[in-house]
Amino acid sequence: MAKKIALLIGVSEYGESIPPLLSSLHDVEAMERVLKNPNLGNFTQVKKLLNPNSEAMRIAILNLFKNAEKDDLLLFFFSGHGMINDDNHLYLATRNTAKDNFEATAVDGNFIQAQSKNCYSKRQVLILDACYSGAFANGWHTKSIGVDIKKQLGAEGRVVMTSSGATQTSFTQEGATLSLYTQYLVEGIETGAADNDSDGKIHIQELHAYAKTKVQAVKPNMKPDIILDKEGYNILLAYAPKNPEVKYRKLVEQYTQNGELKKVAILVLTEKRKTLGITNAVAEEIEKEVLQPFRRRLVNLQSYKQYFAEEVEQQYPLNEQTLKILKDYRQDVLGLRDEDVASIELEITSSKKAELLQPQQKQQAAKQLELQQEAEALQPQQEQQITKKLRSQEKTEKNKFGYKLKTFEFQTAEISLKSQLLGLVRKPEIKYIPKSGKYFTEDLGNGIFLEMVHILEGTFIMGSPENEEGYNKSQSPQHEVTVPAFFMGKYPITQKQWRIVAALPKININLEPEPSYFQGDNLPVEGVSWYDTKEFCARLSQKTNKAYRLPSEAEWEYACRGGTTTAFYFGKTISPELANYDSQYQGKTTEVGKFPANPFGLHDMCGNVWEWCEDRWHEDYINAPGDGSVWLNNSNNRRVLRGGSWFIPSENCRSSFRFYADAGFVGCNLFSFRVMCGE
Repeated sequence: MAKKIALLIGVSEYGESIPPLLSSLHDVEAMERVLKNPNLGNFTQVKKLLNPNSEAMRIAILNLFKNAEKDDLLLFFFSGHGMINDDNHLYLATRNTAKDNFEATAVDGNFIQAQSKNCYSKRQVLILDACYSGAFANGWHTKSIGVDIKKQLGAEGRVVMTSSGATQTSFTQEGATLSLYTQYLVEGIETGAADNDSDGKIHIQELHAYAKTKVQAVKPNMKPDIILDKEGYNILLAYAPKNPEVKYRKLVEQYTQNGELKKVAILVLTEKRKTLGITNAVAEEIEKEVLQPFRRRLVNLQSYKQYFAEEVEQQYPLNEQTLKILKDYRQDVLGLRDEDVASIELEITSSKKAELLQPQQKQQAAKQLELQQEAEALQPQQEQQITKKLRSQEKTEKNKFGYKLKTFEFQTAEISLKSQLLGLVRKPEIKYIPKSGKYFTEDLGNGIFLEMVHILEGTFIMGSPENEEGYNKSQSPQHEVTVPAFFMGKYPITQKQWRIVAALPKININLEPEPSYFQGDNLPVEGVSWYDTKEFCARLSQKTNKAYRLPSEAEWEYACRGGTTTAFYFGKTISPELANYDSQYQGKTTEVGKFPANPFGLHDMCGNVWEWCEDRWHEDYINAPGDGSVWLNNSNNRRVLRGGSWFIPSENCRSSFRFYADAGFVGCNLFSFRVMCGE
């Protein structure tokens, strides 16, 4: 007869230089409670092993797998510290494990793999609630290369569940006795909340999905994972209790939005209490438990906002050391991701930059606001007519000006990940490719030139596939766009180019000659609004008798991709050798042209500075034009920005990533632009 056998190991005490982990023993007790319960886990045998040394732990693991039969269900659970060596092997720390000798005194993941592989049982569940790296202070260095758990512990008939990623720390909530992941595994079984399909059974995938959702509501930076060695392989682990309170809990979770229950949801839930026979006191306690993680996250966001504001007030821009401390605080202490706090940081730094504006700039901002209000009164049809007229002018100007094109040579790059150390490590490999293109130069005066690259007509797929990391619905649906030929600036507009044009006669508004926070002739101009860029184009057009303008969003993405279909124009991933992002270069802009060009010969299309486009912002691409034209058919005053910046994480620098800001917003030291003109 098939048996259900579990080995639960918790290690809370360690050798020299490894901090204690108080939650581990409580984790084991909680797992024992639900697994032994005949109405829940109904396990035949549950063995506990608390604070073992390495020898005792190996013997217990060996016996678990050695004595099992084919139809038995085996469950191995470990709560404690996880460690990796320089060869990227995973070790589980024991009572006699010290930091300096852990390879000799901890249990190697390969040992567990060997026992599991030689076991007759075809149903095995391994649950690791452990930190894999970065968990220890004082000289312990976090590894940035992930442990391939599947290679070390996965095989046919096995499921591996992990509490966090290879470079992440597992957490215990403040005031809680259990580690975060185990807490929600136990809760999912004990309350039945993990029974997602309400069939009375809790399968492994359901349990992990429930725990992962709960964990990330509290610590979004944690990434619990599950590895199934067969597609769709799913083990029945426990039964869900028949409890009306569980049904009510699921309804509360279903109706919760951003950590709150709307009035209409409360009305529905009030009626459900009566139907399910639940008292108000019990219902309110369930609601409190469900909403607590969301509310705790809001508290964490507020805490980060407070500390970030204090640092900006004392020092702006923030130096590299301060940025590192803040990053560690938001990730390791608060469990927040970069994208969770991006809007907070932008709001605070924008406010600080505004304080530093000169009186003339404040007057300019007032003028911009006035223009913004005028622009909002324009009908979209009028703007469409203006745009069509401009495009018509561009087509006729080709013969009029007869651009004299020259050839230029450049290097583009392709990046790929190459496997090393028997496939456990993947390191980026960059290949540089020589190419050539056509361009003309615009003489701005004083020995300063604007280089305009010829972009041939073409058709491309605009937007992001749903499986691309960083995807959101604003980048969909993907759609085909045919773009006419045009010329685009080889670089974002530099500060020396800006100064020359800003000194030209005014068309509509004044231009500040030195708007940038980071100063340098060949640094991109920044701190400019959409209205500023339009004035720049108008003055440049008047000087050169050519119709310069901002690119449409479709033209920008077509030019950025350069014929590629990957997330970035140099491949599926990104490297600081190829772009300035995520404060990799001392938290500031870099000179234009520092990095390799894209396949069309354009530089800095990824990172460094956001670039304004002509289009109004739309929430997605439904009904977007397919001819590359500017999309204006709404009345909001938000304009599109593309390309990411020096401050932004890598996924927001993808070719398909979209952002927006109010047309009058100067974007502190983040917003810039490049110009284009028709063929």
